[in-house]
Amino acid sequence: MKPYRGAVLTRMFDERYASARLLLLSLSGVGYLLLLRNPAEPRNWVDWAADLTEFALVPLCARLPFAGALAQTAVLAVASLCGEGQTVIPTVGSSWAALELALHSPGPKLWIVTAALFGVNYADDWHKLPGEALGVTYNTLILVGVPVLFGANIRATRQLARQAEARATEEERRRLSETRAARADERTAIARELHDVVAHHVASIVLRVGVARHVLTGGARPDPRTVAVLDDVHATGTAALADLRQLVTVLRAPEAGTVAGSPAVVSIEPESLPAALEAAADRARQTGVTVDADIDPEVSTLDAVRGLAVLRLTQEALTNVARHAGPAAHARLVVRMRDRAVEWSVTDDGGSGPVVPAPGTGHGIVGMRERVQVLGGRLEAGPVVGGGWALGTVLPAAA
Repeated sequence: MKPYRGAVLTRMFDERYASARLLLLSLSGVGYLLLLRNPAEPRNWVDWAADLTEFALVPLCARLPFAGALAQTAVLAVASLCGEGQTVIPTVGSSWAALELALHSPGPKLWIVTAALFGVNYADDWHKLPGEALGVTYNTLILVGVPVLFGANIRATRQLARQAEARATEEERRRLSETRAARADERTAIARELHDVVAHHVASIVLRVGVARHVLTGGARPDPRTVAVLDDVHATGTAALADLRQLVTVLRAPEAGTVAGSPAVVSIEPESLPAALEAAADRARQTGVTVDADIDPEVSTLDAVRGLAVLRLTQEALTNVARHAGPAAHARLVVRMRDRAVEWSVTDDGGSGPVVPAPGTGHGIVGMRERVQVLGGRLEAGPVVGGGWALGTVLPAAA
């Protein structure tokens, strides 16, 4: 795409190129003296000194625009009052110095230089007043007013561009912060669920070890080494459960970053996963959404971590359908097993709701994507041809 002309013009008058602009101005002045000036035009030493001084003041205009503009105006005044020839070089130099000042310093400094230039130009044409006052005023506006207004306009455009860039940067930082917060919330939820899974299994192990100890000590004399091993396993498991309880107290604290409004998911037995998925579909149907659920009974063979992930993805996706597509939407839930990997997808027809946001813009999508990535998968999200929205992923087999 071609850059906007205003943006190109603004870059041409950037502060970094002030010296280059003024150097070109000096070269154009030299070209005028050598090629365009009428040799028969009368000139005295003041005219030549004024031209040389204008050239010498160019670096000052680049570094100190206000001082340079005042100096250029003073040289123009001397050349106008004491010179004999046309004051082309001082006039152009002072006008350009005013433009450079307008690019850098708005306010009183610019007003002082502008007023001084108006006064010098009127003083130069005093012999034409009052008969040609209109012509003198027009000429002064062209020589002074136009450069000042041009520089002020470029400065304002540059400030607007900087403000827009700052707002865009701040908005990007805000979005990045919110995305990081959503990812952290999802990881916290995963950690809580991991505790539920691990605590469930550790408690089962401790219970079974306790039963084994009771059986051994209730019959014939057991091998002391066996009893010692079982006692050690029982003590270790009990200590692990105590540590897990302390950990879950921290994870379930309100300040731990719980996802607001997210459905609570606790440890779930693998064989009850199909029923839990059906229950999630039923809750969506209660909001008015029509849900067709195609759930493979083999999902009951999933490990607890992937099973919880599938359930959380289903709950979040169906909630999004109800929120964005509306109660008139029709959704389809598919959960299938393929070579120990689980294929999951939720698709809706758009219903009567508003336009669905682009993928990755919602925090729900961010959390779902984080959960899928943790398990080695990749969440695909995007609009469907003809209307609607689709979410899908493949969770690979557990290592």
